[in-house]
Amino acid sequence: MASKLNALKDDEHDDFFLPDLCAIQSVFILILVAELLAIVLVLASGPLYPFDWSNLAFTSLFCQWAMLTCAGLLCLSRVKLREMSRAWAAFCSYGLILIDIFVFSVLGQWFLSGAYLGDPLEFWHEVDMLEILRNLCIGAIIGGLILRYFIVQEQLKHKQSSELNARIQALQSRIRPHFLFNSMNIIASLIPTEPDTAEQVVEDLSALFRASLDEMGNEVTVISEVSLCRRYLGIEKLRLGDRLQVEWDVDEIPAAVKIPMLTLQPLLENSIYHGIQPLLEGGIIKVAISYREQFLYLSVTNPVSPSKHDHVKGNRMAVENIRHRIKALYGDEAHLETESYGNTFTTVISYPYPLEEKDIRLPTDSRAVE
Repeated sequence: MASKLNALKDDEHDDFFLPDLCAIQSVFILILVAELLAIVLVLASGPLYPFDWSNLAFTSLFCQWAMLTCAGLLCLSRVKLREMSRAWAAFCSYGLILIDIFVFSVLGQWFLSGAYLGDPLEFWHEVDMLEILRNLCIGAIIGGLILRYFIVQEQLKHKQSSELNARIQALQSRIRPHFLFNSMNIIASLIPTEPDTAEQVVEDLSALFRASLDEMGNEVTVISEVSLCRRYLGIEKLRLGDRLQVEWDVDEIPAAVKIPMLTLQPLLENSIYHGIQPLLEGGIIKVAISYREQFLYLSVTNPVSPSKHDHVKGNRMAVENIRHRIKALYGDEAHLETESYGNTFTTVISYPYPLEEKDIRLPTDSRAVE
């Protein structure tokens, strides 16, 4: 999400098994792995005491250069490799690793033998092919294991992504019928007395659902979500009249900040059906949305009847659905909390949505949040 969702969004939709080996984190891990491999090779080839530090130095130099150049080759070839089938890309990657190890094995012998000071042709008669073959065997085993690890990780990530999408869609599908059912009840209540208004509501509701179906993915802009809720509140206003009042306190939210579709609307629906509707005098629903310190905050406060507290607490389906959705999308830092204080009930949602400096710009159209 520019969060876990935004910083990793491109990577989540990247189904190629090779990670970005040019990234700083990847380079650091490769250096660490190469050094550990050098230590293992030295320990396996000689006594622990006295420890052969000079051998460790040369082995570390070879492992580091071989590992980093392999990573560089794979990184530079990544665009071309992605155009191939997975099997062919894995085969070519494996070949690049072996070629790189062969070249560095030859260069290492050339440098250590001092052949660069003499006739290069004489060097080829002195090449230790067994040493090169040994390096190739080690590289083939290590390289094969690493490539296999990358492929398994990619398959696991793809499986987790598919399960996450299925879970989010299932949760969202539980909210949409709930919204439709209650909206139909509103229309039904208007038909006997105000058929023209009911017809207009049907048209508005149709446009509302058409807009939601046109959205790609599970997230929409804050402006879109607020606009959706204003349509819903307009329908409820026809039924409840002046008993329903809404106060909006919406800060100027960067255009890049997104919110899961149908997050705010179910909360407003709960506020109306379990807060405003049971009160003869109605009441005011207060909605506040802000973005600060890389977090989006959303709160909905509504009055409740003292005798209805148990009923309000008992209807948790929409709240639990939203909690599961934001946890699935934004991780453990996402929270949905409810608080009952006096004759008011408040629901607060917060989740991380980090943005880069270039993305922190205000929406060009702020009419929906005025």
